[in-house]
This record gives sequence, C-alpha cells and structure tokens, in this order.
Amino acid sequence: MTSTTEQLSATTLLRFATAGSVDDGKSTLVGRLLHDSKSVLVDQLEAVEAASLSRGQDAPDLALLTDGLRAEREQGITIDVAYRYFATPRRRFILADTPGHVQYTRNMVTGASTAELAVVLVDARNGVVEQTRRHAAVAALLRVPHVVLAVNKMDLVDYAEPVFAKIAEEFTTYASELGVPEITAIPISALAGDNVVEPSANMDWYGGPTVLEHLETVPVSHDLTGCHARFPVQYVIRPQTAEHPDYRGYAGQIAAGAFRVGEPVTVLPSGRTSTITAIDALGESVDIAWAPQSVTIRLADDIDISRGDLIAPAGDAPATTQDVVATVCHVADQPLAVGQRVLLKHTTRTVKAIVKDIPSRLTLDDLSQHPAPGQLVANDIGRVVVRTAEPLALDTYADSRRTGSFLLIDPADGTTLAAGMAGESFASAKALPAQDDEDGWDF
Repeated sequence: MTSTTEQLSATTLLRFATAGSVDDGKSTLVGRLLHDSKSVLVDQLEAVEAASLSRGQDAPDLALLTDGLRAEREQGITIDVAYRYFATPRRRFILADTPGHVQYTRNMVTGASTAELAVVLVDARNGVVEQTRRHAAVAALLRVPHVVLAVNKMDLVDYAEPVFAKIAEEFTTYASELGVPEITAIPISALAGDNVVEPSANMDWYGGPTVLEHLETVPVSHDLTGCHARFPVQYVIRPQTAEHPDYRGYAGQIAAGAFRVGEPVTVLPSGRTSTITAIDALGESVDIAWAPQSVTIRLADDIDISRGDLIAPAGDAPATTQDVVATVCHVADQPLAVGQRVLLKHTTRTVKAIVKDIPSRLTLDDLSQHPAPGQLVANDIGRVVVRTAEPLALDTYADSRRTGSFLLIDPADGTTLAAGMAGESFASAKALPAQDDEDGWDF
C-alpha cells in the first residue's frame, strides 16, 4: 500500500495566487477549494462554524478559513497575503490569497512574484473593473505564465451565459494586449460551489474544467536546469583550522541552471575567470549541482570574491551595467521621485543608486504611457532609469525571474520602495555621465 508521503512526493507542486476587487469572493473561493477538496482539519472547520454562528450566519462562512487576521474577520475583508498549503492525489499546492483593495495591490506583487498561475476573480454583476485591470497588469508584469479568469457569483445573475461570455471576452482582449500568454475563463459560484471542485448542474452550457481540475492539470515546469546558470555568493567560508588550513569556499543558493566540477566560470562584476575544483552539498562533495540547491563552490584560483558577487559559466555570463532601465511596481506609501537616492538590492548584492529618470507611468484604463510623471506613488506601475554606484550583473526579467528582478530600498529606514523587473532594453540604455554627490554618493 502506497503511503501518503510517497503519493505526495510523486506529485508536482503548483504555486498560485488569487486576486480580485473587494468583495469579489476570493477568500470564499479559497475556502471552498479547501473545504470541498477535504483539506480542512476538523478543528479548523469547527472554529469557522462557531465564528459563523456567533455572527448570526446559518451556514459556515468558508472565507474565514483564509481570513486569519482579527481585523480581517471583523471587517470581512482580506488585508494581508494569506498563504495556504493543501494537496490532492494529483498535485500539491501553495496558494496566496491576496487583498482586493487598491491600497494593497503591492501585496499582490508579493503573492504573485513566485506564482506559476494567477486566479483573477470578477463579480459577474460588476464585470471588469479598474482593479481587475490592475491585477491583470501585475500578472503580466511579473510574467505569470497562466491566468484563470473566475467569473464569480453567477448564481446572482441567474447563471446567464451571455453575462459570462461578455466578461470573458473583455478580460481576454485586455490581458492579451498586456502579453499574458494563456487565459482560461471559468464561470463559478464560490458560495454555492458551482464549478469550483464539482461541475455545476446550473451551467450545462459550460463544458470546460472546474477550477480545481484546471489547477490539477495545468502544465507546470520547475526545471531551472535549462536556464542560464547563475550563482549569487551569499557567504565566504574560510574555517582556517588545522584540518582545513587552505579551505576557501563560496556558499549560496544556485538561482538557475547547473554547475559542474571542472567547468570554467567568470566572477562578476570583476570579470575574473577560474575553474570549479569542487562542489560541496550537505557536507559531501558532488560533481554537479543545480537550482535551487544550496551549495559551496570552490575555485582553482585565489580570487577576491565577497557577498554579492555572481558566479556564472565563462561562456554565458551576463553583461554588467550601472544604468538600469526597468519597469517597477511602486509599493511604498511615500512616492519615488527623480533624483532620489536609494539602495538597489539584486540577489545577494546591495548597492547605492540614484533614480535618474521616470520616463513613463502606465495608465491602466487604456494601457497608454503617461510620459514624464516626475514621480510614482503607491501602486503605480512605471518605467525608471536607475544609475548604480557599482556595476550589476543583471539578466532581463524575461530570461530569469530570479536574476532579472530587484528591489529599490529607502536607505534611511530600510523600507521597500519598489519591486523592479529589468527590461529587455536595459543593456542598451544610453550611458549616463557619472556625477559627484555632495553626500558621498559618487557615481
């Protein structure tokens, strides 16, 4: 008899995020998925039933399974990103239930940054609204490969097919213009359970999969070994003991690709080259290691390497640049302005930087670019040009979500200001002249 552990080890993992406007039913959908897939513990269900009864509700409010914060339960809204883990015999899942309010769009960036699929909910009565378009834009910006449009509350529009068809056409047209590669539209009622886990008898005109069926069968690839190999150095190990007097290793997590003993590599940003002499993983020497393993790499030459340096294959190293052109989603309450001094964190490397220009801000209504806005405020999506004090080895975000992304940080208090995705044109950006800053930010 196969054990549960063996069954789970044989299934794939899907990371997905839910998003939508306020009261579209995100938490109810997630609660319904957990409940109907038998992923709710008895004590959790009893707690939800008791909380629902105290609020005068006859049936359990499944939204309470994900709305864990006291403030969320009192207000009936989702504020924080609620992560849940569940499994079916076909697949394991990590889901992020993200907030619907405009001021919490930044939380969706957090939830969707590692997701392979995003479920965008739309209230069938309201159709596509501004927040729906914003979430579609964030999914496209973060290059989430699969998007599900869940048209919820179909029971409140008498399960009318024309209502669903109109919303699906509008959203699909908009998301396609954004570059979303795959869009699947599903009509549901999270409250009644229609097309969530079980097919709906009320919508016999719909012949597609249920939400859970699609989640279980959508193709997912976690194979990072075929990507450009990248190893950000996190820590330099030099025990200097009698047993290991000459040991010098570079520890970290392989961000993408694979590394092999005997392979020639380049260390960036210095550009020095060497050869891998050994790879240590879990206390043992191995001939090959791949993402996302945490390993220690040893090199043949004594090179000055420190935290933040990047090791890459000698024939496939990224170009270094100090002029970063990228699209960012601004997540802080304080605005991001031209001329502002920031810290840029890329993998394990953090450098000083200055925002040299904000060429445009995305207008979500018609996907037009508002030129020269001067600043970005919370939840804005725009293009920025950032000049760094030291060279960075950036890939484009299209090539690598891990090494093509970065954060802009307020140097005064450590607040994250923006999440950035290096664009295709960053390597060919016009070089900006170095400037001398009176406070010592000389670059």
